[in-house]
Amino acid sequence: MGKYFDMLMEDVRMKEGLTACMNCGICTGVCPAAEFYNYDPRQIVNMVQTKDDDAIEKLLKSDTIWYCGECMSCRPRCPRGNTPGYVVQALRNLSQKLGFFTESEKGRQQFALKRLIGENILRTGYCITPRLVNPDMHPEQGPVWKWVYDNDREVFGRFNPTYMQEGPGAMRRIDERSLEELRRIFEETGGMEFFDSIERYSEKKARELFARFKKCTEIYCALWEAGSGIEQLAVAV
Repeated sequence: MGKYFDMLMEDVRMKEGLTACMNCGICTGVCPAAEFYNYDPRQIVNMVQTKDDDAIEKLLKSDTIWYCGECMSCRPRCPRGNTPGYVVQALRNLSQKLGFFTESEKGRQQFALKRLIGENILRTGYCITPRLVNPDMHPEQGPVWKWVYDNDREVFGRFNPTYMQEGPGAMRRIDERSLEELRRIFEETGGMEFFDSIERYSEKKARELFARFKKCTEIYCALWEAGSGIEQLAVAV
């Protein structure tokens, strides 16, 4: 009892974000995410402060902790000085450390974020650059974005003449010395180790899912070859 709570309390955000919730529900009332998802910050904080390992583990493996947009609307409004957003951040961090994030659909998106944004930061110094949003990969952006993508130097060059070139200004090309310093910061602060854990846990989960789907496919193929119809295969699911 309290193992996960103790691990959470090692995170400074928990110490700052949780004092003594009285379940007034103001945080949920002002939460933008609660309007669109089955998301209740009050309930999350209440579950955490029970120190119940089963309840906290369920949270760590759920989609719930990934709904928060980290806007911190809850912070200035709590009459007890709690910040549910900080509590959620601590839960996310622990979920990533323990590999529990792979148990939920939203959690598994951490792998894509690491590959897309994380690696782009190390490679270019930016989270996202225009050239990263390829129209072939993002057709939802429409024909206007395709034109912008094909003419990015002309378009963004109007905002900054050093677009993706050496020199001052936004969207400039970051020099290799600065990028190397950035990589060292990630190494010293545990960022690289964190990225490695995302990769490791994601690969492990992918292998588990592949083995499960492969087994299901083999069963379906055997049933089909034995003469089972579509209706019988549907029941076999």
